[in-house]
Amino acid sequence: CLATLIIMLVGDTYTLINYVSFINYLCYGVTIIGLIVLRWKKPKIFRPIKVNLLVPITYLVFWAFLLIFSLYSEPVVCGVGLIIILTGVPVFFLGVYWRNKPKCVNRLIESMTCWGQKLCFVVYPQGGVAEEE
Repeated sequence: CLATLIIMLVGDTYTLINYVSFINYLCYGVTIIGLIVLRWKKPKIFRPIKVNLLVPITYLVFWAFLLIFSLYSEPVVCGVGLIIILTGVPVFFLGVYWRNKPKCVNRLIESMTCWGQKLCFVVYPQGGVAEEE
């Protein structure tokens, strides 16, 4: 979020849309690759929707073409998009991977979470009965 805010302040909106669209297409392709890997490694697990394997493979062929073409035609935009993705790596290590955090770090994370939930109205208040309208 911080990198996005800085880019919004420095650049224009169309550039930010280009960064985010590259990130989205990259994530879509990785998701389809995950689908194919799961179909291959765990063929017996329950799937609510089953598609012919030809559909995701065809999608991946077109996806690879578009991604390679994007990297070739606009390497700076793609590089900045990758940097935006990589800014989440330290957050992952600090918030998820690091298990034995000091209490002060846990309190800070909990207060930031609570503040973010209140700011965005994403969680109902806990402990009380839901208000009747």
